[in-house]
Amino acid sequence: MDLSNLKPAAGSVKNNSKRLGRGQGSGKGGTAARGHKGAKSRSGYSRKIGFEGGQMPLQRRVPKFGFTNINRKEYQGINLDTLQNLVDAGKITDAVDLDVLLSTRLAGKNDLVKILGRGELKAKLKVTAHKFTATAKAAIEAAGGEAVTL
Repeated sequence: MDLSNLKPAAGSVKNNSKRLGRGQGSGKGGTAARGHKGAKSRSGYSRKIGFEGGQMPLQRRVPKFGFTNINRKEYQGINLDTLQNLVDAGKITDAVDLDVLLSTRLAGKNDLVKILGRGELKAKLKVTAHKFTATAKAAIEAAGGEAVTL
């Protein structure tokens, strides 16, 4: 390979060889391939998102119902059996906090965490989370651990 045979990668150059609006002799003069009249022929035209040519847009056709609470808090649920599996695997020993849950990928860095009561916990753990269900809190304390609410 040398300078005489360099060329762009296949598919990387998308320009049309005919320049638009440069006189009748060019083959793309006059209307510059925009057709005659109508909004699309004008400068400054931009189609609205969701516009379907005057037909009622899908967003307005479908029925609306329900309600979305803008103040809703979403919690990432983690069950006791999941914690017990981590203890059995040797990934956690005595304390479970947000850093541990982050490193084991059970929760994201911005997640609110709620400990749920499915399964049983045999290990004595100090669990730190944003919320606990009543059954989870009881099970942690029954195993000799501690449930700390953030």
